[in-house]
Amino acid sequence: MGSIIAFLPRGVFDDKTTRLMGDAFDSACVALHDKGQPTIVHEIMARRIIVAVRKGERNPRRLRDAALAAVKRSDDWS
Repeated sequence: MGSIIAFLPRGVFDDKTTRLMGDAFDSACVALHDKGQPTIVHEIMARRIIVAVRKGERNPRRLRDAALAAVKRSDDWS
């Protein structure tokens, strides 16, 4: 879970929500098969999870999918 912490604003989310976001982020990273993505990719995925949580999403699979949506689109361009 520690991987998303660097991207989270301090004190905004409770422990349970932070854990949920971390699990979704880790799941998204695993789905990328750890292709050595640059930090910006992780930042974009984290931001997408944060936006989804702020809109009320709490389903881990949908949070993961939100994170991967930006990466999928960029993969489609190559």
